[in-house]
Amino acid sequence: MSRGYDARAIANLILDEAEGRGLKLTNLKLQKLLFLCHALFLVQRGRPLVHGSFEAWQYGPVSREANESFRKFGRSIITERASGKNPVTGVHREIAPPADLEARATVSRVVEFYGNWSTGQLVDLTHATNGPWDHVVRESAGRANFGLRISDRIIVERFKYLWFGVKEISRTAEPDEDHPLVA
Repeated sequence: MSRGYDARAIANLILDEAEGRGLKLTNLKLQKLLFLCHALFLVQRGRPLVHGSFEAWQYGPVSREANESFRKFGRSIITERASGKNPVTGVHREIAPPADLEARATVSRVVEFYGNWSTGQLVDLTHATNGPWDHVVRESAGRANFGLRISDRIIVERFKYLWFGVKEISRTAEPDEDHPLVA
């Protein structure tokens, strides 16, 4: 199974796609779109889009790696792309989005469909009963799950429980996430 791409590269691709559609993203909204891209790609292609794992935080799945790159924006609109730092030279470098056409097509589809959803609606979607986030959070109540990691296996098994279709009215106020969920 393919290892997947750097979460920051996919996040940059999502930001590029959103910008091309006139959409502005916050870190929290970017995290939800990143998770949906990864989950859809994983289920449809049988391989991960993003290497590493997502964690169950209070407002849904989060890629810690991507979060670290964009957390400085807080609730504000993201105005920069993620970059990497060469550990030897200390020079910052752009993290280019992948050229993989399947990855690009998945990101385009997710941003087209979910890009106009509010952050609250995306949080509600990723909190769907029996979905990956909900399953991991409920399971953690009975045993240790350090970092509340959402494995690719759980995503594949539980992705079908996420509700797709017409937007529901959000049950939550616009969220602001800075800390992992503590179960």
